[in-house]
Amino acid sequence: MSHPRDAQNAPQPPYPFEIRSSGIQGMGAFATRAIPIGERLIEYAGERLTPAQAEERYPDVAGERHHTFLFAIDDDVVVDASVNGNEARFLNHSCAPNCDVVIDQKRLWIEAIHDIEPGEELVYDYAFVLEERHTPAAKKRYPCHCGAITCRGTMLAKKR
Repeated sequence: MSHPRDAQNAPQPPYPFEIRSSGIQGMGAFATRAIPIGERLIEYAGERLTPAQAEERYPDVAGERHHTFLFAIDDDVVVDASVNGNEARFLNHSCAPNCDVVIDQKRLWIEAIHDIEPGEELVYDYAFVLEERHTPAAKKRYPCHCGAITCRGTMLAKKR
């Protein structure tokens, strides 16, 4: 489903969504028109950091809720959307996503994985990976409020 694209073919504003208050969390992105499966919506943009720089900027504090706009591309590059980011940072997590993130030539793109109706909130599964055991305390740092029937109650990826 991923298509190599150069900068002139990248999605540009106005995007097919608007940012407004979300019942899931804070602000969210909502479709302003029908969006077909496979449509590339927006690049997840921001400052590029090393994992060490990201950890230094946003240390994970035990017992505190985890909340940043970080997205790892690979083991070497993390995008911080809170610095020079765009509207992509407002897409919320859901355990029943209608979008996914595709990595294409070291860039992050949000794509529709289902047909999306106007007014529908655009969401993807954050699927945070923790090396540690998913204790109740760990899950509490990554709460999910998506309201989906399949909600895991956490933004953590399922342990395999």
